[in-house]
Amino acid sequence: MAQTILVVDDDPVQRRLLETAITRSGMHVITAPGGSPALDLINGPRGEQITLMLLDLVMPDMGGLDVLAKLRTTNPDLPVIVLTARGGIDSAVEAMRAGANDFLVKPASPERIAVSIRNQLKIGTLSGEVKQLKKKADNRLSFEDMIATSPEMKQVFRLGTRAAQSDIPILIEGESGAGKELIARAIQGTSARSGKPFVTVNCGAIPENLIESILFGHEKGSFTGASDKHLGKFQEADGGTLFLDEIGELRLDMQVKLLRALQEGEVDPVGSKRPVKVDVRIISATNRDLGSMARDGSFREDLYYRLNVFPILVPALRERTGDIIPLARHFIQRFAAEENKPVSGLTAQATQLLEGFSWPGNVRQLENTIFRAVVLCDGAMLDACDFPQIAAAMGVDTVQHQNYGVAPQPSDLSAPALPEGSPYALNTTDAGGHVRKFEDLESEIIRMAIARYDGHMSEVARRLGIGRSTLYRKLKEFGLEPRGPGEAESSDSALEDAIRKAG
Repeated sequence: MAQTILVVDDDPVQRRLLETAITRSGMHVITAPGGSPALDLINGPRGEQITLMLLDLVMPDMGGLDVLAKLRTTNPDLPVIVLTARGGIDSAVEAMRAGANDFLVKPASPERIAVSIRNQLKIGTLSGEVKQLKKKADNRLSFEDMIATSPEMKQVFRLGTRAAQSDIPILIEGESGAGKELIARAIQGTSARSGKPFVTVNCGAIPENLIESILFGHEKGSFTGASDKHLGKFQEADGGTLFLDEIGELRLDMQVKLLRALQEGEVDPVGSKRPVKVDVRIISATNRDLGSMARDGSFREDLYYRLNVFPILVPALRERTGDIIPLARHFIQRFAAEENKPVSGLTAQATQLLEGFSWPGNVRQLENTIFRAVVLCDGAMLDACDFPQIAAAMGVDTVQHQNYGVAPQPSDLSAPALPEGSPYALNTTDAGGHVRKFEDLESEIIRMAIARYDGHMSEVARRLGIGRSTLYRKLKEFGLEPRGPGEAESSDSALEDAIRKAG
């Protein structure tokens, strides 16, 4: 689903024109005829879907300033762009003081509206990322900050919330990239230790000769090269949480010392004459079967039982397919803002492709895949063709089917369907083997381009290397009248004229 924009205007002509202009930018639009219906929508069940409001300042039932005053008490972070025929510095200042994020004077061109919307969405996304990073830096992340809608992850959240109420040792199991560290951080942020140190140790990445020093610390001069005293990870995490990632990779002799530290609540720094008391909450994580390792002797059984007091299993992404698209949309918003790209969502074909993939690398793989697609995408929506590696892994023919096996729908064009075979194949000869007429080839190329780019005429004209007025003239000549949501597009000048007349 694309970004959802709420257009609030008492003039039905204005609502229709603005809806057309915004839809052309790849965004979904819902409308309200006045301030009161708009507030009902935002405070209702559909309110969570709305990402921005385009608000008329002068309306009979409730003025735009009154709407802003009530909106800011319940939705302070919702971006609002005020659009009014009453221009002037005083009006702009008044709207900004009331909480508007931008101010546009009617008639505003579709490009100006689209740019303003994209800028405000970008600012909102980046502001949200900054808040998340600050909460992460302050060790205050909670389960409410995580993106998950599947029942499987809701159960993980319930278990994590329950475990956070005490200092019980937790073992988080799951595949690599499934989000085990985020779960651990959310447990910390939900517990009484929120805001205290959260120290991460990757047990599989520590050099063998430094494991003891890194975990428990050392005194100055305790070994060659120890020129200063060093606090270990246990002492760094004192009062907070120590997250032992990939605990199954820890060698056996260090498992003995770790077990003693957990049992006694104290550590012995290398070269120290006396142990040091520590107050640490232990959360461990592994992508291996520690139970089997304990049975075959490759992991200490007593340590296993010490760590596995409260187990939490994080399901793989393929086992919670309901989270794939919400996560993908979140990554699209983030990377589009970071890379300054106009990408706003996924097409139906791309959604189907992502949901059908098994994601062996889990959330980490999905994140990197979306990052690559956003960087390379030239349109407003990510299509199936923007995920060639995923399509190839699923055995989809990426050469013959540029739309990955999804042929243009019959409603895409009023012209007849393309020739049999690939939906984007071009036959240059007729049934008798003779070269077809140039006019027929030109008509077919235009139909192919319209189908390929979902009827977005600006993109079609740009790809064909012709002006948009030329494209519309040829459409009229060939009888190819576009229709459908993606094709209900007129030229910018025509739409601007219509807006001016209506305003």
